[in-house]
Amino acid sequence: MTYQPRTRRPAALLIATLLWLVAAQPLAMGAAVQVKDALGRQITIENASRIISIGGAITEILYALGLENRIIGVDTTSVFPYQALKDKPNVGYMRQLSPEGVLGLGPTMVLANDGAGPKEAVTVLEAASVPFVRIPDDFTEKGIVERIRLVAAAAGVPARGECLVKDVEAGLSRLAALRERIEKPARVIFILSFNNGKPMVAGRGTAADGIIRLSGAVNAISEFEGYKMVSDEAIVAARPDAILGMERHNFKMTAAEVFQHSAFSVTPAARTMTFVSMDGLYLLGFGPRTASAAEDLAQALYPALAAAKPRAENAGSASCSE
Repeated sequence: MTYQPRTRRPAALLIATLLWLVAAQPLAMGAAVQVKDALGRQITIENASRIISIGGAITEILYALGLENRIIGVDTTSVFPYQALKDKPNVGYMRQLSPEGVLGLGPTMVLANDGAGPKEAVTVLEAASVPFVRIPDDFTEKGIVERIRLVAAAAGVPARGECLVKDVEAGLSRLAALRERIEKPARVIFILSFNNGKPMVAGRGTAADGIIRLSGAVNAISEFEGYKMVSDEAIVAARPDAILGMERHNFKMTAAEVFQHSAFSVTPAARTMTFVSMDGLYLLGFGPRTASAAEDLAQALYPALAAAKPRAENAGSASCSE
């Protein structure tokens, strides 16, 4: 026996009440602005005083712009700066959002990665009177710059955005000069995880593919888009010179775990034990620190670069809060 109708009705009533409460928010923060989001929609923002940030890179950008006091909620991927999750209410994982959890905080604007979900929750949030701005996922240098400009424009601080863009572009220019010194690009496989002994790796169009390219290397797996499980034969055939992994707060892949795998044990990477592991948001966030992350990765893949020239100061560290 099921009591589904009895549970759905209160939930629907709660959502309706939250939508009404949010609609009653007073307008503030000066003149309205219009921005075009990832779907090409023109969105009008009249009040950017209470922002919910859904996506680690978005939160990082807002802090870099000096807007941390306007943030009233973040998602679980917002792990940098480290005080974000400590100081701000947590609305949950960006792909498992609850409309009640987001709207219940009383936001006047929501900035969310384009991949936020689930679809049903996003549909409810987009139907609310609160501007819901989708920030595009574009894992390129241009994508980083456009993401910063969109976040800054939506928050009504375009001048601060240009300050941050200038700093990030300086880091990308240093990175480009570093890439010019690479004689032979390394072939890299990024492992997202192991599932029953099978690796899930990054193909084209992923953040991992983008950071590998930025570092002056090539993705050894390019036959498909996204993240997929691959066979031992595909790993051996790819002949990677290096293996790349990411670290999370409760997970860290090790070189021993990777190279004890039968397929990876016979790769060129195993002969040199070349395994690089970096913080997940730093490595894959494509935010203000990405140029530095790519530089760190390049120096790990090509030790001669690190020996010849110490890594520059972090891009994205300029003061753009005024």
